[in-house]
Amino acid sequence: METSAALDDLIAHLERTLGLERAAAGRVVSEVVAYFDETVDAYVLRRHGELRAEALRNDEIFARILGEVGQRRFAAPPLTARRVRRLIYGG
Repeated sequence: METSAALDDLIAHLERTLGLERAAAGRVVSEVVAYFDETVDAYVLRRHGELRAEALRNDEIFARILGEVGQRRFAAPPLTARRVRRLIYGG
């Protein structure tokens, strides 16, 4: 995992406060970053596969995914300068 100074500080904090080895703290940070980097599309595809493996039917899967999506945060799509302007000034 490539780390920035902020992530290095977080890893060091986890080492101090939780008594984790540096490698374990790095893995925790990596997992959290990956969790919040997942897009809605990737999440839906991943969860569909997981729930199909539990032998659930699509109508059950779709209902469960719809409920879960509202409870999670997802990575924002890339923004253009035009989109930022429209968010700020409307239009």
